[in-house]
Amino acid sequence: MPAKCIMFQGTASHVGKSLLTAGLCRILKQDGFKVAPFKSQNMALNSYVTVDGLEMGRAQGVQAEAAGIIPTVDMNPILLKPKEDMVAQVIVMGKPLADMSARGYRDDYLPKALKIVSDALDRLRATYDVVVLEGAGSPAEINLKDRDIVNMKMAEIAEAPVILIADIDRGGVFASLIGTMELLTPVERKRVAGFVINKFRGDVSLLTPALDFLEQRTGLPVLGVVPFAGDLEIEDEDSVSLFDKQKKVGGGDLLDIAVLRLPRISNFTDFDPLAAEQDVQLRYVEGPGALGSPDALIIPGTKNTSADLLFLETSGLAKVLKERCAAGTPVVGICGGYQMLGRELLDPDETESKGVNRLEALGLLPLSTTFSPLKITRQVKARVSPHPSWGELAGLELNGYEIRHGQSEATEAEPYMAISAGSPGEGNIIGMAATDLPVFGTYLHNIFHNDLFRRRWLDGLRTRRGLPPLTTESGTLSMEERRQQNYDYLARILRSNLNMEQLYRIIGIANLP
Repeated sequence: MPAKCIMFQGTASHVGKSLLTAGLCRILKQDGFKVAPFKSQNMALNSYVTVDGLEMGRAQGVQAEAAGIIPTVDMNPILLKPKEDMVAQVIVMGKPLADMSARGYRDDYLPKALKIVSDALDRLRATYDVVVLEGAGSPAEINLKDRDIVNMKMAEIAEAPVILIADIDRGGVFASLIGTMELLTPVERKRVAGFVINKFRGDVSLLTPALDFLEQRTGLPVLGVVPFAGDLEIEDEDSVSLFDKQKKVGGGDLLDIAVLRLPRISNFTDFDPLAAEQDVQLRYVEGPGALGSPDALIIPGTKNTSADLLFLETSGLAKVLKERCAAGTPVVGICGGYQMLGRELLDPDETESKGVNRLEALGLLPLSTTFSPLKITRQVKARVSPHPSWGELAGLELNGYEIRHGQSEATEAEPYMAISAGSPGEGNIIGMAATDLPVFGTYLHNIFHNDLFRRRWLDGLRTRRGLPPLTTESGTLSMEERRQQNYDYLARILRSNLNMEQLYRIIGIANLP
């Protein structure tokens, strides 16, 4: 018998669909169900690499982790990665298909996509007890509804009741809910089984008259009011959430780490473990005036290294970054940021940008990068070389993943220290550090998720500041344990604020399978 389905849709983007999907997946897992997430089409620059080297939306990777299962591309069969204005790389079943314009994708590819996403959902329904579907944006976008493969059309195919989510923190929550219902067709309105109001701050009893009005106006129940949880540490789907990152309140002992907020920043979740450390203040910086004098500078990954390198040059950030590095401020580059740290970017096939075949890079590492259409996506085990200049980092084993189009080679044998992947003696260089400057870069995403590497790197920054290494009774912070604790915390929040009995009735399941 195919799995039961339920779908979270929203009145807009960034209302909490991904988080509530992850939370419900966790609850269903705790209650003994085999559950999987599903989002037919995702648009995000935060991606996840599966164990078989395929690429999918990171949000679905997080949701699968909350469900206690191994992520597969069936959970996100189509991923759109914006590359430049109105152009995105289209990833289908984990592999790049082509770069397409918004109109080209809509007119030429969407008609073919429905079977792909439907087949992926069927495979999940044949394997699990429950599938929790997530929509995208709003189901009431009139200009998109005729080619919909992610909202109400998917709910129809899955025979899924829809829970409509709205973000009260933005204001206008009741107008958003009622307006969305008004713009749905009669058939679509019948699919909506209830509402959830998300990100509430304050006394929920003050909402009671408005909740009563909403239920009377629509004839549908409000399943709960979920509070704003600013202390919840679960990876975000896209960079919109960077504006929500809260600053820590602390004294002068906080390490100040600045991440350059590139226009096409990708996989910024690489730095969530740094933000979680009690002695770190992580900032995202858009211009040289906001840079200040950080303890370390990070250039993150990007979907378009060439375009974002030009942004660094024209904004003045490149000049200031090189000045800070020369004065002794440590600089780190991840993936595209690593490529920028080299001496040149070569693009003979114009993979990155049309008409740009060579760019001079920042020149902080003896490195040359050549782009090609071949995309490398894989999970990786790596190691830091035993070179003594790495200090306490020398020889550490690392886990992470790669997502890249470029191939980088050292332009000289020395001076640099390597990060290599593969068996000892057989590995390829996926990162390096200079011996004459405090700078290193790597293709390894999630490098700071390696607990010992992260803590020793931070303690090195503390030593530069004249601070002692940080020690705690519990030892080094484990990001894996912290993630699991946060999934359980999210489940507790939802259980306390949603009518779970009513929600289970809507899905069509009892409390136990």
